[in-house]
Formats: sequence, structure tokens, C-alpha cells
Amino acid sequence: MSGGIIIAAAASASGKTTLTLALLRHFRRAGRRVVSAKAGPDFIDAAFHSAASGAPCINLDPWAMRRDTVAGLVAGLERDSEIVLCEGVMGLFDGAGSHGAQGSTADLAALAGWPVVLVIDVAGQSGSAAALLRGFVQHRRDVPIAGVIFNRVGGPRHAAMLANSVRAALPDLPILGQVPRHAELALPARHLGLVQAAEHPDLDRFLDRAAELVAQSVDIAALFELKRASSLALTAPALLLPPLGQRIAVAQDVAFAFAYAAQLAHWRAAGAELREFSPLADEAPDGDADAVFLPGGYPELHAGKLAGHQRFLKGLRDAAARGAAIYGECGGYMVLGQGLIDASGMRHAMAGLLPLEASFAERHRQLGYRELHLAADGPLGERGTPFRGHEFHYATVLAEGAGAPLFEASDADGVALGGLGRIAGRVMGSFLHLVDRA
Repeated sequence: MSGGIIIAAAASASGKTTLTLALLRHFRRAGRRVVSAKAGPDFIDAAFHSAASGAPCINLDPWAMRRDTVAGLVAGLERDSEIVLCEGVMGLFDGAGSHGAQGSTADLAALAGWPVVLVIDVAGQSGSAAALLRGFVQHRRDVPIAGVIFNRVGGPRHAAMLANSVRAALPDLPILGQVPRHAELALPARHLGLVQAAEHPDLDRFLDRAAELVAQSVDIAALFELKRASSLALTAPALLLPPLGQRIAVAQDVAFAFAYAAQLAHWRAAGAELREFSPLADEAPDGDADAVFLPGGYPELHAGKLAGHQRFLKGLRDAAARGAAIYGECGGYMVLGQGLIDASGMRHAMAGLLPLEASFAERHRQLGYRELHLAADGPLGERGTPFRGHEFHYATVLAEGAGAPLFEASDADGVALGGLGRIAGRVMGSFLHLVDRA
């Protein structure tokens, strides 16, 4: 019987992503049917998961998704696997809003009924790790911590001190592993997180080596036995965002990689035909596509190349001229705009379909969950249709010219943010990534 485990951490940068990738690759190499999930709205970790397991990684978001949406996705994950490994986000109890109490990994664990394996970075501590662990175990009784993995352990003496302190404080809690410090387990990063999986040199070798190293210091058989079938009852699968059309051209390459696997699968299940194309290869959307989706990604790193790809840009303009629905999220929105200024201060002309000028010459971080309502009728639905989504970028908006906003928005605390994005006929975009209908 399939079941899930949540790999969570006491804090960000504890090593939970690399440990999750190593476990996924180990189970795959061992012939187990393993699938994965990522808590929260992260695109980059999810792509690494898919590379490690060979299966799409599904985002599960207890803040931005309705309960029935989570239930349907969890049921699908368990149906298609022997074990589900779900990686948490930030620290176990870190959530959204000024109180930090909503949408945490702990909330997902309580909702799904999956046990938690806690990863603790013990560099610089020994006996204190037991006190930290006791606090996490006792903090919420509805979040069962089934075991712990210590990461970045300094050596045998350090490992013995950790084990003795935990056995004295929490004698019934399994220590599933003590992973030594390994320079080979480091992944490169950039401003939105890790460098993308598709850009990682020799990724398979890294994943295989990580699996070998972690298998030497983690009791993987004991971890596998901790899996538990979800207690989340499935009533009727919830529908995600409606398909933009019957034939949807989806931009897909390293500049446009931030699309949720569950959303694309939902569009296919709803009968839409998805046709991928690469703007970085100067490919245009198919001429008979009745919709175009430009996901987020890193177009700012390729702005000069995109500006020179006239086949791609003309294809967008032709799609708009024939009345196709065109939707851009974050990086996709910037490409639909008038111009994009890169980090060096050079301006690059974009498609010119929406009145946006964006710049990375002076970075300005925008981060957080958003409650949204459509501000006008359009391909995403009727005016007032509610959604939940997420915003994370470093672009500075120099001008968001005349025109109707796409959304009226508020943050996770309910503070109004006003109109966001733009819609012009059937062309629309914003810096927001939509996760689910509200």
C-alpha cells in the first residue's frame, strides 16, 4: 500500500532539498515506484525532484489550494506509487502572513496525515540539537514527527554526542541518519533559488553520487516503513484553472520553466492539446493555437537573445492579431511588455503587446501569497472570479501604462494591493503565478 512521508526541516538551508533528491534517486535506482511533491509554490526544487525520480513533481499548497484540490492531488500521487516523498518549505512551522501561521509544512502534514521526518543542520551544535528537537516534537500534537536526520555531522564523536543527547531526551524517536559534511552535496544558486535542473552540469552524476552518499548514512529501509496512507478523504476532484483554449501553445525552456505540473496535467485531462515551443530556439507558437501560455522563468538572463528572435516575437503578435488568448505569468508578462532592462542597464525590446517596462538594473524583491479577483471579463473567467497565487521576483516596474488591470489583489494578511497586471483584449499578464481558484 502506498503512503507518504514529509521531509521537513528546522530551518531553511538545512539540506532538506539535497537529502530529498538523494532519497528519490536511491528509490528509483532500487526499482521502487517513487513520486514526489513539494510543499508551497516552488518551481525550481520541483524540477530537481522530477530529474531525480523520473516522474513529475506535484506542488501541494495548503494556503493557496482548496482542500479538495490538495485531496485530489494527494490521491493521484498515492495511486501512482509505492511511496510519496514530499519536501517541505522553509522551516516546519513557517507559514504565510505577518503571524507566519498559515500554509506551513506543518499545516500540510496535518491536512494530509503524512508523518514528518525532520532534518536538522547540526553544524555548530551537539547537545542543543536534542532541545531543539524536543521543541519541534511537542509544538503541535497534530503534526507527528516520526524520525530525525542530522545533516552536516562533523565526525564519529559528534555523531555519538548527538545520538546520546537525543536518546536521553526522546528515547522513542528514531534517529534515521547522520549525514556527514560532503562538499559534493552542494548545489549552485542564483537570485530566485537554485540554478535550474536543466542548467546543472552533469546532473545525473550529481544525483547518483548524492544517492550513494546518503544511503551510506541513512537507514532507508526504516524510513520507507514510516510511510503512511493519507487520511485526507477525497470527495470530488477539484478543478484547477480553466484551460485557456482547446490548443494551447506552452513556452518551455530554461527561460520559461516555471509552470506547475498539476496545472498542465489538468488542462490535458480537460481535453486541451498542449503544444510546447521554445522561445530561446526562436520558435513561434503554432499558427493554429487558440491560446498561448508564457510561464515564468528567467527571461531577464536571456533578454538580448529573446529580443533578437523575431520569429518568436512575430508569432506572439500574429497570435494576438488572430484573437488567440495569450497569458503571461511573471517572466512571461515581462516578455509581453514593451521593454526589459537587464542587470547591466541595457534595454531590450519585447513583444509590445502590453504596456509594461520592467528593469533588473535595480533589483526590488516582491515576495508573498496573493488573494486575487479578476478585474475584467477575459479568458481566465468572468470579472470577480477569485484565485489564489504567489509572487516572487526582483523586477522593478518602471511603467505599467494605461489599460485595465488583470487582478485586484491583497496580500496574505488581507491588505489591499490594488490592481495588478494588465489585460488588453485577449492578451493578459501579471507578475503573479496562479495556483488555484479560491
